[in-house]
Amino acid sequence: MDDDFERFRGYLRHLARTGLHGKLKTRLDASDVVQQSLLQAHEAREQFRGTTDAERCAWLRQILARVITHAARDHTREKRDVRRDRSTEEKLAADSLRLGGLLEADVSSPSHGAARHERAVRLASALESLPEDQREAVTRHYLHGESPAEIAAAMDRTGPSVAGLLRRGLKALRTTLPDVG
Repeated sequence: MDDDFERFRGYLRHLARTGLHGKLKTRLDASDVVQQSLLQAHEAREQFRGTTDAERCAWLRQILARVITHAARDHTREKRDVRRDRSTEEKLAADSLRLGGLLEADVSSPSHGAARHERAVRLASALESLPEDQREAVTRHYLHGESPAEIAAAMDRTGPSVAGLLRRGLKALRTTLPDVG
């Protein structure tokens, strides 16, 4: 696999987990979707015309969105609906922006933008290293804006349990990424 794409695996896995919803989440594994996306990117690498990591990331997000949309179509046997293609791509882009927003800084130059983008990729990889429950709680709260009560209901846990997951998840992220903030 191309190293230029492989280093985005954690970032894409995080986006795939948020992009797979409903019954599709129980039928597909995010890692498989990412693997298929990276395979398609590798096969089409000559078509990539960007020069920056941000452009590479956007291109990989589009491929991931197509893979998820096609998987949804294949698993639900519904006719292809262009609105579904757009909504999946828009959701992944929004999740990516929220991930970058956690690291938002005053971007006054391309080098600052590249540094922020690199931190977002590192954050996504660090999120992937968390235990599943912690990752889900942190993602729901900080990326999707859900309250601890909403998270507790969705995860079938108590409020204090969710608070503990959030606390431990943030502590692990701060340990893993001390320079991110």
